[in-house]
Amino acid sequence: MGASRLVVGLTGASGAIYGTRLLQRAKALGAETHLVATPAGVLNAHHELGLDRSALEALADHAHAPGDVGACIASGSFDAAAMAVAPCSMKTLAAIAHGYGDNLLTRAADVTLKERRRLVLLVRETPFNLAHLRNMTAVTEMGGIVFPPLPAFYNRPASIDEMVDDTVERALALLGLEGARPRAWQGL
Repeated sequence: MGASRLVVGLTGASGAIYGTRLLQRAKALGAETHLVATPAGVLNAHHELGLDRSALEALADHAHAPGDVGACIASGSFDAAAMAVAPCSMKTLAAIAHGYGDNLLTRAADVTLKERRRLVLLVRETPFNLAHLRNMTAVTEMGGIVFPPLPAFYNRPASIDEMVDDTVERALALLGLEGARPRAWQGL
């Protein structure tokens, strides 16, 4: 992917750290980042990380209001290489699975799918009910990647930061970002 555009959605599911770390690493790898955070996403980033909307938006090169459905990322003509939703709530998953682009985040995800670009959803919920599973199946059938941020304990992480960083590197690699460094299993 090289130095290109990455759209990042941040929703109200627990795990705002995944979205903020993803923005920081993508920027460090030379990607131009476009953030759209839902009101619940901002609320959760404040609760979990102490960030207000302006501090959250400062992590991205460009920030877009969720109600601005006329923003550049709402069009397939906007040349974004990929999109991640980190974290992805079940509400947002359902909207994406059913093509319900009622805000900029879900519209941008719909555009990503229709343009056959990479969409990675870091879904956060447990346990899953049947609706969640069916929505994940629908997104997968459309070409999206459902990527619950589960730690790889075989790497023996020593801290929560290591677990988050490993997940973010794996997500960045799935998004096609050059320079992403997920830790590979080396065998026994």
